Amino acid sequence: MSTSPPAEADPIDTVPMSDSLRALARRGVVRRYRKGTLLITEGDRGDTLYIILAGRLRAYAANLDNEREVTYGIYLPGEYVGEMGLDGGPRAANVVTLEASTVAVVTRPTLEAHLQEDPAFAFELLNKVIRRARAATMGLRQIALNDVYGRLKALLEALAQPQGDGTLLIGERLTHKDMAQRLGCTREMVSRVMKGLESGEYVRVTEAGLVLTRRLPARW
Repeated sequence: MSTSPPAEADPIDTVPMSDSLRALARRGVVRRYRKGTLLITEGDRGDTLYIILAGRLRAYAANLDNEREVTYGIYLPGEYVGEMGLDGGPRAANVVTLEASTVAVVTRPTLEAHLQEDPAFAFELLNKVIRRARAATMGLRQIALNDVYGRLKALLEALAQPQGDGTLLIGERLTHKDMAQRLGCTREMVSRVMKGLESGEYVRVTEAGLVLTRRLPARW
């Protein structure tokens, strides 16, 4: 007796998010994109929100003259990007898929209809904008007041998770180029600092990720 294969779970049901955001995702159009797809281009005008259902997206700015980039954030399932363009102004950043990704695409008219039925979502959206603006302010503060090591130390400590053996683990696979893009400096500068931290046995590269074996020094 043959049995039909189990139905594939709806990604909107499986991703952790608020009930209101889940309802908004259901109003959108689910689309799948390959790795390296540019969803949003800095300076373009658009009114589309992307709710992430699978994969990872990176928001960044690029200087075409010297090919330097700075990363504003990496976004995971349950988060969304594009809210800064809902006022009809130019996009504030580029957004690209870091891997094959699935998103729910929501247009401004769809969002407006959702807000009419669920006005409380306006506060959720506002809180998200405020948190990202605050994060951007803190990022600029780090760049203005800290040297490269200070910024790198803050990044590593923010990403690290405590382990049972007393160490801290950064499971996210970050290359030196990734770190440089988040810190607004060159890859070579990051490589020099990381080499020093490894030599001093402050950090160790393992299959599980980057391990912080002991507290990082205040200065380097």
